[in-house]
Amino acid sequence: MDDDQGLTAREPDRPAPGLRRRAAALLHRRPRLRLSLLLSAPLAWLVVVYLGALAAIFLTAFWTTDTFTGEVVRTFTLDNFRGLWDEPVYRTIALRSLGVAAAVTAIDTVLGLPMAFYMAKVARPRYRTYLVIAILAPLWAAYLVKAYAWRVMLSEGGLIDEALRPFGLSGPGYGLTATVIVLAYLWLPYMILPVYTGLERLPDSLLDAAGDLGARPLRTFRSVVLPLVYPSLVAGSIFTFSLSLGDYITVKIVGGRGQLIGNVVYDNIGAAGNLPFAAAVATVPVVVMLGYLAAARRTGALREL
Repeated sequence: MDDDQGLTAREPDRPAPGLRRRAAALLHRRPRLRLSLLLSAPLAWLVVVYLGALAAIFLTAFWTTDTFTGEVVRTFTLDNFRGLWDEPVYRTIALRSLGVAAAVTAIDTVLGLPMAFYMAKVARPRYRTYLVIAILAPLWAAYLVKAYAWRVMLSEGGLIDEALRPFGLSGPGYGLTATVIVLAYLWLPYMILPVYTGLERLPDSLLDAAGDLGARPLRTFRSVVLPLVYPSLVAGSIFTFSLSLGDYITVKIVGGRGQLIGNVVYDNIGAAGNLPFAAAVATVPVVVMLGYLAAARRTGALREL
């Protein structure tokens, strides 16, 4: 009995701290190390898959294709880039692609800014969630479904053609105009959401102060709202510009005979089978977007993404 009581009252021996406990204590004391380990797996995946794919594209762009056998010759050459520079048709396609991407970005800016402002500052708070859902709803539909729906509407005798006929006008049909319209529709939510987020952080007191000082709505918008929301606009333009610059499906569906950079890449991978030249063409939008991101970084837009 006494032995049992002695065993019960005896202090149990505590195990020495193990490796797991020491590691937990170390991570608790060093939050940066904890964050680094947490992000290591996705960053490694990004480096291997995304940056690795870009490296493979750049490497392939310096190879060439044998004219007779069609096999890739893994010898360093600048022939693909010389062909891009020397052939006027490719310069035209590159400029056309930049023009389409810029037009889509401009249209989405003009449409998205007032819509985002209404959602963030005019609509009642209880309705804002439903408005955000309405903006996101088109993203739930498949890309091809939306593109082919626009093909039907833009065709001769389609919905747009029938709506314009009483005014003596006809629909745009297929071509660059149709491409810009469809791309502007597809990427509009990507412009609205960053701008809406930026406007939500804009204090209402600034608008009230501008009104109290006698500024009219247009002056308030130009002098107060626009400078503060400008980084969000640039952030939205990164999405619309980059997505439009590399798109090829919409051009295939509603672009008619128009060619953009994405189509040249697709055609050289598929029918032509000239993978090195397709890789060289693909470097054009990559270089353009790197320059665009470098310029956008100066505006603080990358923090809005």
